Amino acid sequence: MLLKNVVFALFVLLVSGCVKNNQDPSWLIINQWTLNANPNLSGSEGELTQNFSEAWVYINDECVGVFELPVKIPILKTGSVNVKVYPGIKDNGISGTKRIYPFCNVFQQTIDLAANQTVSINPVTSYVSSTNFIIEDFEGANVMLENDPNTSMANYFISNQNLQPFNGNAYAKVNLNAMDSIWIAYTTFGSYHSKGKEVYLEIDYYTTNRIVTGLIAISASGIKKNTNIQLNKSTPETVKWKKIYISLKELIGASDANAYFDHSFEAFKESGMANTEIRIDNIKVVYFQ
Repeated sequence: MLLKNVVFALFVLLVSGCVKNNQDPSWLIINQWTLNANPNLSGSEGELTQNFSEAWVYINDECVGVFELPVKIPILKTGSVNVKVYPGIKDNGISGTKRIYPFCNVFQQTIDLAANQTVSINPVTSYVSSTNFIIEDFEGANVMLENDPNTSMANYFISNQNLQPFNGNAYAKVNLNAMDSIWIAYTTFGSYHSKGKEVYLEIDYYTTNRIVTGLIAISASGIKKNTNIQLNKSTPETVKWKKIYISLKELIGASDANAYFDHSFEAFKESGMANTEIRIDNIKVVYFQ
């Protein structure tokens, strides 16, 4: 017991000495992201919805870390520093796969740090000027989403009820029940994407039913459907609009050369629920040529 007490006392003294010799940190608060329009894109980016939940933070080009926002970070520097903040996403909606979103600009700001003082910044980003888009936002007359005439029992319809401000004027809505228990639909984008380039599918969704997304590759050798990411359901009490970023680069890379691509949505009514509801908006393919 005595030996343990001596060891513990030495440990406390050592830690106390370290604390006394440590530099008092400066503090940096990073608030949540704002996504602004890029004037060079002339509005082609569509509705500016975003779910940049993360920040990759650099001070004088040294990586400080990756943080979920908002966050307060201790910084062991003082004086004038350059802060770079990169918008980060949960890749494919998975918390363990965080990455910098490649289509958006870094935020930079020069700030003055002082020990025990706090500086707050509000990061702003926009899509980079070389970004390309294919968008179905259900605002126009020619909608690029078709119900499967052979297997879909339910059909989507365009609604403007219970809109949230960021969703524009309309969205696609599907009601599933015992009679109309299956919904299957496909986009009619017919887009070509170069292998090795970044391609993402952005989707705004509000659902009490699971939805499975897929990438359809259309080539001279036939049509191949690749099952991809599932959009998880919420309970009727907690459901709200969400946004997901789905990476398509690997599936496109594994497809036939010169293939063209579309996207599928499949939902089967949840067992134990008499009715479920799906809302989808701002289906957006974002890519580099």
